[in-house]
Amino acid sequence: MKRYIAKRLLMSLLTVLIVMVLNFFLIHLAPGDPIRIMAGMDHPNSAQLEELRVRYGLDKPLMAQLGQYMLNILHGDFGTSYTFNKPVFTLILETMGPSILLAMTSCVLSFVIGTLLGLYAARHEGRWMDNVLSYVSYLFDSMPPFWLGLVAILVFASTLHWLPTSGMVNLRNQQEGFGYVLDVLTHLVLPCGTMTLIQIPQYLRLTRSSVTQVMQEDYITTFRATGMSEKYIFRRYVLKNAILPTLTVFGISLAYVVAGAALVEIVFAWPGTGRQMLNAINRRDYPLLMGIYLMIAISVSVVTMLVDIVYAWLDPRIRLK
Repeated sequence: MKRYIAKRLLMSLLTVLIVMVLNFFLIHLAPGDPIRIMAGMDHPNSAQLEELRVRYGLDKPLMAQLGQYMLNILHGDFGTSYTFNKPVFTLILETMGPSILLAMTSCVLSFVIGTLLGLYAARHEGRWMDNVLSYVSYLFDSMPPFWLGLVAILVFASTLHWLPTSGMVNLRNQQEGFGYVLDVLTHLVLPCGTMTLIQIPQYLRLTRSSVTQVMQEDYITTFRATGMSEKYIFRRYVLKNAILPTLTVFGISLAYVVAGAALVEIVFAWPGTGRQMLNAINRRDYPLLMGIYLMIAISVSVVTMLVDIVYAWLDPRIRLK
């Protein structure tokens, strides 16, 4: 098991390194000039542009910029944002908390609800409730997140006035202690509900298909022939094997949800990393954009490695690969 973990750790480090280099070249070779955006004029002075390029190190060859960037990363320096003139790491930390709150809550809720619904549908395959769940899952899976968010705002905020429209807290009436927590939870309902409804269908269908497939295996038929009860077979053998694909999807969704939540964060004005990432793309803020992409790459690698370890723990045969 230790050798397996060491191999996965080495692969994760190599993946982060490759992604970091690719992101650097893709971002710098993309159309758009951050210096002209910073100058803020239609016809900026050429001397002013050159001064800004020298100040931010954009006058050097691309390979030299990459070498300096890698050296700074090794020293824990993610660079300084062109837009905010603040350390990139500080800006990411300021928005990472709200993003993790939104991402973790929606991922866990969708995983639990979707898996339970999938288990129920598999146990009642072909019945009316199974068909209803399938139709509803296709309905929500086809909805764009931003459209569902706008509909939620229109119904629950603008029409019924049950929930706030946007933001993370009420800026006009700031609370402290338990009141602050309740205020955050109230603002969390709509964006979290939107992301949860969008993610539930994939867990429902995957769990249903996995359970159905496992229940048709020969060894399950053998257990039934020996007189074992269906409940015992399901808990002891079916559930453990059928849950593995769902864990994979959960890990990947959890890792990518920061980037995937960008549109939802914009619709609900949620102060998260996804919203910050889109602003950095529009302003060609290279250091901030590379810092966010690096954090996403690290989160994807770490979560994927943890999922592989859980796989190996649940199924020892994987450790031999």
